[in-house]
Amino acid sequence: MAYDYSSLVQTTKRWAEQAQAAGWINSDAAQQLNDVDARSPDTLFNHNGSRPLIVAFMGGTGVGKSSLLNRLAGKAIARAGVERPTSREVTLYHHHTIAIRHLPEQLPLAQIKIAEHDDESRKNVIWIDMPDFDSTEQSNKHQVLEWLPHIDVLIYVVSPERYRDEKAWRLLLAEGGRHAWLFVLNQWDRGQTEQYEDFKQQLYKAGFAEPIIFKTACGEGLQADEFAVLESTISSLATEHIIKQLEQRSSRIKKDELRQSLQNTKQILGSASAFQQLPTLWRQQWQRSVLVLQQGFAWPIQQLARHYADHSANLLSNPATARYATSGVKFNLWDDWAEARFDDALDEFVSNADQLGIPVSPLKKQLSALREKAPKIIQAQSELAARHALANPGNVLHRAFLKFMRLCEIILPLAAICWVGYQVFIGYYTSNMTDANYLGVDFAVHSSLLIAITWLTPFFILKKLKPSLEKSALRGLSKGLSNAISMIDGEVLLAIENVGNQHAEQTKQLVGIIELCSVADAGRQPAIDSNSPLARMLID
Repeated sequence: MAYDYSSLVQTTKRWAEQAQAAGWINSDAAQQLNDVDARSPDTLFNHNGSRPLIVAFMGGTGVGKSSLLNRLAGKAIARAGVERPTSREVTLYHHHTIAIRHLPEQLPLAQIKIAEHDDESRKNVIWIDMPDFDSTEQSNKHQVLEWLPHIDVLIYVVSPERYRDEKAWRLLLAEGGRHAWLFVLNQWDRGQTEQYEDFKQQLYKAGFAEPIIFKTACGEGLQADEFAVLESTISSLATEHIIKQLEQRSSRIKKDELRQSLQNTKQILGSASAFQQLPTLWRQQWQRSVLVLQQGFAWPIQQLARHYADHSANLLSNPATARYATSGVKFNLWDDWAEARFDDALDEFVSNADQLGIPVSPLKKQLSALREKAPKIIQAQSELAARHALANPGNVLHRAFLKFMRLCEIILPLAAICWVGYQVFIGYYTSNMTDANYLGVDFAVHSSLLIAITWLTPFFILKKLKPSLEKSALRGLSKGLSNAISMIDGEVLLAIENVGNQHAEQTKQLVGIIELCSVADAGRQPAIDSNSPLARMLID
């Protein structure tokens, strides 16, 4: 079970790292997930098999924790020098065959004292005496917090004078559900029944319906000492079955805590319904911005159309020359004003998305490239549309009529010339060669007028109906601007779609981890007998 939980923690940390890099969660949320503790009593050893029960004495200064451990060990532990010369050390007392391979990494080895014994009846228990939690030494609190994840059973030691210790009590409330608890009212030779009842009432308020409290007195010859019962109770808990129950309960609690942290993080990602509102939100924003941009483009587009009309020959003949001809255009469509309006539209859109509870960093990353791309879209589309308009001035009917007139400009004079020639040819064979009127002045004048009219009429029509290059350029620029606006709209919608897909993938991964945390251990978790001492030592 510890391995399963540690795997979940590693998966969570990997997800948090990439989610923070992608901007989906902030550093505080990522740090909260990275601070999830994967340590357990099992992590002190190199194997996943059976292990001893790990029991720790915890309490305030002067309550007699060290005396209890020395009493447990007998005079041998004192002669070996294990009794702490200061209150800043952690003392471990265990059977010599037990090998602890992985002590807490954040603690200096100089502050860890180890004593071994040969008593086979105590082989399945590791006893730990931790520093005074309420000491002014900050390192004491740090050591206690580093050891807590490795503890199965905490023996909370108090004295008649210190049983209401505030610092240790806050720790009990914070760690209450993660461990099994026994309570020792030490130095009972100075205690009173009222103090015992008051202490019991305090434990009831903390969540212990029937707390197990032992009254001990380390002096010799004192009555009402329950130290032997305490040791016997610990020995009865040091079985593989009980240890497995504690492990699986601890794993379940940690999974629940991890699941709750992930659920809180899921709220930071925003809901899918909020992302579904983004396209509509953008279209509304973009429609307002387009009206402003079109009003602002009205004057520059006229100036640019006149310039394109003046340089139409260069624009249509040589792209390099066209670039040179348009490079000096004073009235560029996408100027600082247009860029500022476009940036304002994107910024307001991002602000509205933020109000929907959507992480905006991924959205900003997607839109940042579009801020640089938009001027190129405007330039490319307007220039392309202007070139096309200048190459094909007028509308379809207009161009078709002009083509017909150009054809008439050729066909009608040729037809007139053919008709005159035919009349000359026919007159030559049918008339008398001596007829003086054969090639008269009237015929010549009429023939010339006919030919001139058939040529001048199409020419005049073509001249008068020739499309305005400026109007064509203006129409092309307007069309290009409309195309560019539609393309920019499409680019933003595509960016929104990409962000939505990324959000769906992030949510899917996170929900997958949450579901793994929610997998019940039913069928593998031994039930805890409500009548057993262990049930009285736990807070659910």
